[in-house]
Amino acid sequence: MEAARSMAILPWIALVFSLYAIRGNGFYLPGVAPADFQKKDPLQVKVNKLSSTKTQLPYSYYSLPYCMPNVIVDSAENLGEVLRGDRIENSPYGFFMREPQMCNIICKLTPNEKQAKEFREKIEEEYRVNMILDNLPLVVPIKRLDQDSSTVYQQGFHVGVKGQYTGSKDDKYFIHNHLSFLVKYHKDEQTDFARIVAFEVKPFSVKHVYEGNWNGNRTRLMTCDPHAKRTVSNSDNPQEVEENKEIIFTYDVEFQESKIKWASRWDSYLLMSDDQIHWFSIVNSLMIVLFLSGMVAMIMLRTLYRDISKYNQLETQEEALEETGWKLVHGDVFRTPTNSDLLCVYVGTGVQFFGMLLVTMIFAVLGFLSPSNRGGLMSAMLLLWVFMGIFAGYSSARLYKMFKGSEWKKIALRTAFMFPGVVFAIFFVLNAIIWGEKSSGAVPFSTMFALVLLWFGISVPLVFVGGYVGSKKPAVEDPVKTNKIPRQIPDQAWYMNPLFSILIGGILPFGAVFIELFFILTSIWLQQFYYLFGFLFLVFIILIVTCAEITIVLCYFQLCSEDYLWWWRSYLTSGSSALYLFLYAAFYFFTKLEITKMVSGILYFGYMLIASYAFFVLTGTIGFYACFWFTRLIYSSVKID
Repeated sequence: MEAARSMAILPWIALVFSLYAIRGNGFYLPGVAPADFQKKDPLQVKVNKLSSTKTQLPYSYYSLPYCMPNVIVDSAENLGEVLRGDRIENSPYGFFMREPQMCNIICKLTPNEKQAKEFREKIEEEYRVNMILDNLPLVVPIKRLDQDSSTVYQQGFHVGVKGQYTGSKDDKYFIHNHLSFLVKYHKDEQTDFARIVAFEVKPFSVKHVYEGNWNGNRTRLMTCDPHAKRTVSNSDNPQEVEENKEIIFTYDVEFQESKIKWASRWDSYLLMSDDQIHWFSIVNSLMIVLFLSGMVAMIMLRTLYRDISKYNQLETQEEALEETGWKLVHGDVFRTPTNSDLLCVYVGTGVQFFGMLLVTMIFAVLGFLSPSNRGGLMSAMLLLWVFMGIFAGYSSARLYKMFKGSEWKKIALRTAFMFPGVVFAIFFVLNAIIWGEKSSGAVPFSTMFALVLLWFGISVPLVFVGGYVGSKKPAVEDPVKTNKIPRQIPDQAWYMNPLFSILIGGILPFGAVFIELFFILTSIWLQQFYYLFGFLFLVFIILIVTCAEITIVLCYFQLCSEDYLWWWRSYLTSGSSALYLFLYAAFYFFTKLEITKMVSGILYFGYMLIASYAFFVLTGTIGFYACFWFTRLIYSSVKID
C-alpha cells in the first residue's frame, strides 16, 4: 500500500528536482571555451545552410549565386549537425574586432536567367540565410508590440521579400543585398580583451548606384558612402531580382559594448516569454496525475485490502465457489500470451528507448547539452540509443525466459533489428526523396555508413551481451500456478471491449504532454529556439506516472470482469497515446504550418510517423511494466488453495 503513496509523491519530487532548471530560460553550461579578442583581431564569419519553414528542405549557402571567398573551406561537423542539414563554410565577410565598417562592397553580380530564377524561388519559399560568428547564430531582432515592446529573435535573415511597386498589382522579388551587422561584446575591465556576446543583423534591399566605372570594392557608391556619411537605413528604393540586371552586395559592421557576460550570452536567444503556458501545462498534467493517483490509491488501499481480507477469510468450500472478481482468474492470469516473442521484443526496445530518454533528459537538466554545441542533442541521443542496447537485450531475454522460452538468441536478434530496421527503412526512403531535391539535408553516404556501423558494430553486439546475461539469470517465478486448461472468459460489457478500453487509455497520457508537444513541434518545424529542459523533464516524469496509473486502473477493471488477457492490452492501453500524437501532428500540419510542396508534406508525416512509433514503444513499455508489477503484487497477497 506504500507503493500507491510513493507513486502519488513521485511527480512532486520531480518538481523539486526540476525547479532550479526552470527559469524562463534553460540552465546550461557554456559548452565551449571562450575566445578572447584584442582590438583589430580578425573575426571569422561563417555561413550555414539556407532554411525555410515552408519547405523544410535546407540548402547550402553557396547553392545560390552569392559572393564567394577565393577558396571555400568546409568546417568539421558532428553527426547531429550533418543529420540536421547544417553545412558550415567560410564567407567573404571580413570583420575586425571593435573596428566599425561602413558600406563595404563584397561583389557585384549580374544574374543570368537561371540564377535570377533560383533567387526568386528561394524568396517565394521564404528561405532564410544562417550565419555564425564565434559559435553564435546570426539573429534578426524583432520588436513585439503586444508585450511591453520586448524583443524576440528570428534565426537568420530572409533571402529577400516579395512585394509590389506603388500603383502596380504585379508581384516583384526584392533581394536583401545590404546587411547591417551589430556585434555586441563584453570587455574585460583589467585587460583590453573582449568576448563576443551577440551577433545581430538588419537586412535591407537597396538598388545601389555608383560613380564612374566599376572598380571592385574600391568603387564609390552614391547610395551608401562613408565619406559623405550616407548610410543605408531603409529599403525605400529596393533591388529587384531581374536577369542581366546587376546586384551589388554590401554590408556595415557596428560594434557595441554590452553588460551581458560571455557565460550568459545565450540567455536572450533562449528567453521564452510565454512560460505561463508551460506552468499551465504542468498544473493541468498534475491534476490528471492526482486524479489517477487517487483512483490507484483507492483501488490498492481500500478495494484490494477488502478483497484480499475477504478472500483470505474464505474457509468453506461453498464460500470458495461463490468467489467473484479478479481472484477467480488466478489460474490463468500468468498464462503465456499469444505472440509472446513479439511482446518480449517490444518491451526490450521500450526499455532501450526509456533509458536513452531518461539519461538525455538528466544531462540536459544539469546543463551538459549546451546550445552552443549544435547537433549535440541529436548526437547524444543516437550514442545513448546505441549503448542502451545492452538493457534492451537483457529485458527481452528475462521476459522471454519467464515465458519458458529457450532460444534467447532469436529474441536478441529480433530486438536488435526490428525497431531500428523499421525506422532505418523509413529514414532511407525520406533521405532518397531529399537527395532528389538536391537538398543539403540529405545525409551523405559516409554518414549513412557511420550510422549503420554504430548499429551493427555496437548496438547489435550489446543487445546480444544483454540477452546472454538475461538468459543466464533464473526465470522470474509466478506468484500463483497456472492451470493446464484455459478458463473461458465470460461475455464482457461494451465498455470493457478491448478496442474501446485501449483507445480510452491513451487519452490521459497524451493529455498530460500535448501542450509541451506544441512547443517541441514549433521548435523543430518552425525553427525556433527551445531550451526548456526543466519543464520537459517534469512533463516526462508526469508522462511516466500517468501511463503507469491509467494502465493499472484499466487492468484492475479488466481482471475484475474475469478477463485475464492483460499482457498485450496493458502494452497497448498506454501505447495508444501514440495514435493521438500522430493525429495531433496532422492537426498541427494543417493549422500551423504553411507547407505547400508535396515532398515537404511527405517528409513531415514520415518523420512524425517515426516519432509516433517511438512514443508507442516508450509509453507501451511503461504501461506494461506497471501492470506486470501490479498483477504480481495483488496475486502474491492472497492465499490460493
